[in-house]
Amino acid sequence: MLLQIASALIFVLGAAHSYLGERYLLSRLLRRDNLPKLLGGTAFTKQTLRFAWHVTTVAWWGLAVLLAQAADGQLTAIDVARTIGWTAILSALLPLAFTRGRHLSWIVMLVIGALALGWRAP
Repeated sequence: MLLQIASALIFVLGAAHSYLGERYLLSRLLRRDNLPKLLGGTAFTKQTLRFAWHVTTVAWWGLAVLLAQAADGQLTAIDVARTIGWTAILSALLPLAFTRGRHLSWIVMLVIGALALGWRAP
């Protein structure tokens, strides 16, 4: 029961982090006119800040899934690899969407996801 509660709390924490961060921090920060100009302007800077903020939530949700799996008492190495793989792939979607692929971290995240999903326990 303790791990299920911890899993639920991490999931809620991730959702609150994204929602409250977007509403109270990012929205104000991204209105500033003195952000660094990356790749010719501030648009890339804003998009990078936004996806980097939300990728934390995706990572926390991956941890929540691992805790939920552990609570069942059946967590295996393949379960861990699959959860990390899907977490990495979902994380890759953020820079791909927010920066339209210009932030190249999505490539590394996809490779991590593919490797983790392709791994088979010895």
